[in-house]
Amino acid sequence: MVFKRLLGALGVGGPTVDTVLDPAPVRPGGTLTGQVHLVGGKADFDIEHITLELVARVEAEHEGGESEGVVAFDRFTVGGGFRLAEGEQRSVPFSVTVPWETPVTELHGQSLGIVLGVRTELSVAGAKDKGDLDQLTVAPLPVQEAVLEALGGLGFGFRSADLEYGRIGGTGQRLPFYQEIELVPSPAYAQQVNEIELTFLANPGGVEVVLEADKRGGFLSPGQDALTRFTVSHEGVGQQDWPAIVDGWMRQLVEHRASYGSPTGYAAPLGHGSPAAFGPGGHGHDGHHHDGHRSGPGMGTAVAAGAAGLAVGVVGGMVAGEVVDEVGDFFEGEEDEEG
Repeated sequence: MVFKRLLGALGVGGPTVDTVLDPAPVRPGGTLTGQVHLVGGKADFDIEHITLELVARVEAEHEGGESEGVVAFDRFTVGGGFRLAEGEQRSVPFSVTVPWETPVTELHGQSLGIVLGVRTELSVAGAKDKGDLDQLTVAPLPVQEAVLEALGGLGFGFRSADLEYGRIGGTGQRLPFYQEIELVPSPAYAQQVNEIELTFLANPGGVEVVLEADKRGGFLSPGQDALTRFTVSHEGVGQQDWPAIVDGWMRQLVEHRASYGSPTGYAAPLGHGSPAAFGPGGHGHDGHHHDGHRSGPGMGTAVAAGAAGLAVGVVGGMVAGEVVDEVGDFFEGEEDEEG
């Protein structure tokens, strides 16, 4: 979906920009391709540069509660240094590499409710304007998909997904936010855990998998959170017994007693598929206590997962087309505030 607008900084008669992304979803660390289509205005204009900006809707926790905002997490200059003649039509192809930690927005073609966009900015004769905004669709890496498929096969269900501003202590996180996928526990763990929160932190060598369990309290003991972390490689994904691996992670997570560390968090050195606990108070997300039960925009409780993979059915929630509309509504509102 494209949000074409006249360049307000130039007034009536300025050039217009329409960025079209190639239809295939990009993967974290992968190549995003497309074209920026320009149409000249009522005079000649010098196009100094064309910049693409990756933006995300992110939630932030603070003392007053929780708020939402837009975070730009990468920028690319894809063209410029030419004169666009009056009425001229010109297309500028681009190919850029997105960050490895780019959040996943869909699974098996179904939206997770995460809102990402590609915003196009033109610098024309000294004036700048954000001229176009497009939805960015990101599919999981093979190892991420394998983990999610295993969770589905084990009986875990999708509840919601969101982006949280902050950092997870003791990890190699590079972006200023991280993605949380909230899961309904499988029947095997339903008596011990209220919900599971899953975060993927991908890098060129593999993926850090951070798992947090909101543990149920007993008759005489309060509930508590437990958090563990594992590392997996991009190599040999098809040769691994992922249901057994993931079930082993869950057993360790549920059995693990939350460790209490320093305010900045602690993590032991990790090997392939090895766990590490970190604080403070068992919370690795910069000490933020997770009350759970967050939901993305319009997201309701999801149906239980089936053997084919983690189900992304939404009850009374958002369908893919509404996610596309929300990209425009949300970022358009954000841009109005900037103006």
